[in-house]
Order: sequence, then structure tokens, then C-alpha cells
Amino acid sequence: MGKLFEPTLVGDIAVRNRIVMAPLTRNRSPGAIPNDLNVEYYRQRASAGLIITEGTAITQQGQGYADVPGLYKPEALDGWKRVTKAVHEAGGKIVVQLWHVGRVSHTSLQPNGAKPVSSTSTIAKTRTYVINADGTGTFTETSEPRALDTAEIAGIVEDFRRAARDAIDAGFDGVEIHGANGYLIDQFLRSGVNDRTDQYGGSIENRARFLFEVVDAVTKEVGAGRTAIRLSPVTPSNDSTDADPQSIFTYVVEGLAKYKLAFIHVVEGQTGGDRNFQQGDKPFDYKALHLAYRKAGGQSDWLVNNGYDRQAAIDAVESGRADLVSFGKPFIANPDLVERLQKDLPLNRPDQATFYGGGSNGYTDYPALEEEAA
Repeated sequence: MGKLFEPTLVGDIAVRNRIVMAPLTRNRSPGAIPNDLNVEYYRQRASAGLIITEGTAITQQGQGYADVPGLYKPEALDGWKRVTKAVHEAGGKIVVQLWHVGRVSHTSLQPNGAKPVSSTSTIAKTRTYVINADGTGTFTETSEPRALDTAEIAGIVEDFRRAARDAIDAGFDGVEIHGANGYLIDQFLRSGVNDRTDQYGGSIENRARFLFEVVDAVTKEVGAGRTAIRLSPVTPSNDSTDADPQSIFTYVVEGLAKYKLAFIHVVEGQTGGDRNFQQGDKPFDYKALHLAYRKAGGQSDWLVNNGYDRQAAIDAVESGRADLVSFGKPFIANPDLVERLQKDLPLNRPDQATFYGGGSNGYTDYPALEEEAA
């Protein structure tokens, strides 16, 4: 059937195929605590070679959307232990995505109603998801952020380290640092967002400093072979822009080459949208990015994402352009996606109206093949 469906070793994590479930925000963990519904959702999808959880807030300050899970409460860690146990009993492997949203938040979600924090004090031209007084969910404009003081940044690095340790203790096989999609790490990377004048702003080296401090802390705590990172070089998600993304992300991957990470997860194009989306004067060269990483000595698996279908995924892995391929929306509607891809069978179509919030409808009730045949 080809390499896509063969087992392999991803860092220190043995997986049974090269198909990865991408992180997918679903807003079904009230109080930031994983529940029975979440346990079943992830258990159903355990045939993926690797599951990357939805973005999981490392602190309440890092939370930007209502009803997303966290790693900062004992009850949340207990909930995640049940998730990891269920996935492992089903033969799967699962890593958690460590998330700090930065300015993509609302004061109603922050400790004591404080302003969200960021690399900047400029409001993000985007929306977030909050719960109304009557219990319904709605999307609303993000709140004005506060630029972090230089002295505060080390504390957030420590938050990432502590969350990584708690994740491993909760049974996760590893962690993925969320460095993509306009959230906090990306807010430091992007020249169109980061307007700082201290050692975390200005030059490429300065803008990447926070990312490398987080990677250093997490890899030292849980091991590089159980650590990964997600990057999205050109996505405009959450008002993220850069005039020269090729330069900053080449610098980042060359710096990451010294770590033997489990994988580097690259979103190609606009997250969830146009694969050919462009920022700057010329199209982004993902092949050159991968080559720069390998030339710098990088050995981690290269995980690609965004709009891949069965044949494109097979071709990417067979050609060596990628080692792994992640799927997002197809996993929402197809808990048995791996089997469907392997047998080249039709896929269920996801219902976008049930993506965010709610209960089992559109979450755990999509049929697997045997259910469709019954």
C-alpha cells in the first residue's frame, strides 16, 4: 500500500502509519476540563498514526476561546489522563498541542478580566468564541492586548515547560508547541505584528528568540524526541503578516535543526484555505524551506498539512517531500479515516455548522464503515 500506511518511528514515538490527525479546535470542554465526550471523540480516531490534540491552553492567560481544554487545572489533567488511556487502549498514540493564544482572546476569558498579552499592544483584527449569559456561544471581536514587559517573558517560557511536564505525566506520548496561526509565538515571529524595540523585536534573530527559548525549555524537560512544533509561514490567520516570511522561517528551521525533535509540522498556504496563498513579494518556497532544514543538519520528520487528499499524501511521502501528512476536516467526519484512505473509499462530509461547540452531534456521531454497512 506504500509508505503512507506503513509503521515508522517519529522521534521517540512508534506509530503504525504516517497519517496524522491535525489539531482541531472543537469547543467542547466546558471549564477547560476534558470530559466523557472528549474521551470518546479521541478514542474513535485512534487508528491515526498519531493524534495531535486540539490546541490546549497552558494557562488561563493562554486561553483565547471558550470551552477549549487546558493543562492548568488538576481536573483538566485528570480528564486528559482518561483521554490518553482510551487512545492507548485502542492502539493509538497522542500528543498534546501546547497553546498560548496571546492577543487572540477576550477579557471575559482572562484571569480577573485582564487584557490579553502579546508581543504588541495592537488589537488583532479577528474574532474569538465566547459563551453568552444564556449559555449560547458566539463569535466576538478580540480585546485590546497588553504588550508583555521584557521581564515577563521568562515566566511564559516557564509556563510552557510546566505544561509539557504535566502533559507527559498525564500520559501523552509527546507535545507539539503551537508556533503557528497568529498565536503568541507567531506574534513574536511576524514583522507585521511584532513592533517591539527590546531583544525580542526588530531583527529576525530577536523575533525568533522567544520561540527558541520555549523549545529549549520544553526539550530539556521532556526530551527532544517527544517534542514537536507547528509553523505556518504565510497564513494570515488571526491578523498575522510578514513582508518576508521566507527569511524568518528559514532562520527558524535552520535553528531547529540542532534539536532532534520528533517532527516539524508545516502548514502550507492559508490555514484551512488556499494552498497558494502568498505574503511578501513572491510565492513561498516550501521545498527550499525543507532543504534549508536538511542542509543545516536537521533530522526530524517533516509533517505537511493543508488540503491534502489521498493521492497527494501518498505522493508527498513516496517522493520524500514529506515524512508524514496531517489531515484536519477529514478526521472530523471520518473517525476511521485511515481505513477509508487505505481502501480508497468515499469520505463522509463534515457539517461545518457543528464544528464549534455543542454536544455529540457532529462530534462523536459520524459513522464508521461498519456502521454504514449495518
